Amino acid sequence: MSVPASAEPATSGSSTIVLFHSVCGLRPAVHAGADRLRAAGHEVIVPDLFGGRTADSVVDGMVIKEEIGTDELLRRAVAAVAPYSDRGLVYAGFSFGGSIAQNLALADEKARGLLLLHGTSDLADGASADELPVQLHVADPDPFEPHDWLNAWYLRMRRAGADVEVFRYAGAGHLFTDPELPDYDAQAAEAAWKVALGFLAELPERG
Repeated sequence: MSVPASAEPATSGSSTIVLFHSVCGLRPAVHAGADRLRAAGHEVIVPDLFGGRTADSVVDGMVIKEEIGTDELLRRAVAAVAPYSDRGLVYAGFSFGGSIAQNLALADEKARGLLLLHGTSDLADGASADELPVQLHVADPDPFEPHDWLNAWYLRMRRAGADVEVFRYAGAGHLFTDPELPDYDAQAAEAAWKVALGFLAELPERG
């Protein structure tokens, strides 16, 4: 290993975080993650992009994702974030939710940070992430985030100007932070959350 929210803004030293679920939907593990963040003093927004639908596997979740469609999911994500867009948000997400978070963060000049758990997204040509703090936690190996892809993603993020850290967890499953899924790895999950909370605590103000 390498190593429904309050409407009030986050207090000094904390962030307003929007946390997107994976293709498995808004499962208990997502709420548990949000609770960890709130316990650290952050305000957390947890959109339900699937309208209450959940899945017990990535394969089943992909069916839901395809039924709704990528464009509609992005529209829902943008609508969920819009009321908070003046705050300088931190974007975060699990797997597919990470790809949503990345796309929104790179389009938001006020974004304070980007926390990715298990997933990334391609970057549009000319994308800019000037000094955006980015942290990725990913299984090693991960069938959905192969090494060649991650190496290319890292280089493109750096070229876009992001300040990127990548933490890999040997032997963990893809969604290793969800205790109710076969991918779960308790040691990797706790290590990832510990590092992620430290990352969030040190985010500088932007804008």
